[in-house]
Amino acid sequence: MGTWGPEALARIGGADELELASYRPDGTLRPYVTIWGVRVGDDLYVRSAHGPENGWFRRARASGRARVRAGGVEEDVVLEAPPPDVHADVDAAYHAKYDRYGPTYVGAVVGPQVVDVTLRLVPRD
Repeated sequence: MGTWGPEALARIGGADELELASYRPDGTLRPYVTIWGVRVGDDLYVRSAHGPENGWFRRARASGRARVRAGGVEEDVVLEAPPPDVHADVDAAYHAKYDRYGPTYVGAVVGPQVVDVTLRLVPRD
């Protein structure tokens, strides 16, 4: 797997929202969905605000591949489970970036209930 270039990492990680489209089994892209994402160190993460049954999340996890676009950057990515020790940092990043929207919205993407619906975005080589 690849690593993020500094410009792509900054632009995607700094964007307020990102768009994610998972790949179908035939290799075509599904429609893009707009979601929140955060940067932690040199990695990017997304979470399903509506749990594991959220359609985009189920399709993305099943595919394991997607295309992300944000901040004028578009990249193919592999979707991975995050390392287990990163969740507190991901929570902090969501709070820092999105608390201005209020606890109802941020509360849907932080805490122990979203550990299993967190995906790490890794650029494809």
